[in-house]
Amino acid sequence: MATIGELLAPAVERLRAAGSDTPRLDAELLLARAVGTDRTGIIAHPEAPVGPGAAAAFAADVERRAAGEPVAYIRGLKEFHGVAFSTDARALIPRPETELLVDAAVDEVLVRLARGTGARRGERLRIVDVGTGTGAVAIALAIVLRRRRVLDAVEVRASDVSPDAVALARENAAAHGLLDVVRIELADLVPADAPLQDLVLANLPYIPSATVDVLGGSADHEPRVALDGGPDGLDVIRRLLATLPAVTTRDGVALLEIGADQGETAAEAARAAVPGAGVEILPDLTGRPRVLRVERSPA
Repeated sequence: MATIGELLAPAVERLRAAGSDTPRLDAELLLARAVGTDRTGIIAHPEAPVGPGAAAAFAADVERRAAGEPVAYIRGLKEFHGVAFSTDARALIPRPETELLVDAAVDEVLVRLARGTGARRGERLRIVDVGTGTGAVAIALAIVLRRRRVLDAVEVRASDVSPDAVALARENAAAHGLLDVVRIELADLVPADAPLQDLVLANLPYIPSATVDVLGGSADHEPRVALDGGPDGLDVIRRLLATLPAVTTRDGVALLEIGADQGETAAEAARAAVPGAGVEILPDLTGRPRVLRVERSPA
């Protein structure tokens, strides 16, 4: 019977030869899945024996990964903002860089609650996550607000143009006890029947079409509609920006994830679509543009 260490070594080499950027991490995660433990258990016990069934399942998963299938799809889950989400080919895999969008949304909500925005109307703050995919942004936000004991002060909706993505997002909301809290619906951008929103969030497709064509790797397995943003990557974002005056409150804010090279272009698009708005680019931890913040003027 082979041990964890004996199975890992050739798997790492197989994945390295296949072009994986993180062959050891991939192999450890897949072996953890096969033996029913976590990655820490794999690292800590290289001498532990692995039964033939688990070894065979691991070998099959390694071949799937070598063929380019994302680890998240093979495992059926992805950690995002400290939360595990069911993940499969129905939606884009949540990326670490998108966690900044959740953090910015949390800050926005807490500031508005502190200054009484929403309470003036005797209503809850209204938030919509557009292009929700797995539901990761809306659900992670709701989890943080629940932890902060302010979830009752907000109303969270999420939408996606893909029926498959909506189904997956609802599954994730149910898994975290939020199906009755986060309203997830099929819609192109903001749902037509939604009231004016205080906060619009979106991680829409922003990769230029020509770039999507040559990305390879995980992108070959993810829905193209979740990646392809048109010739310059901003087609869908521009469509959402154009709707903001009609779907947000007078002092409403939109937080939209963008590509690292789209800061200036996205800001110009926002100023053109929402005259008089305050436009700001929020950088990621490396200092690169990551989130476009657009705040309507209350005047």
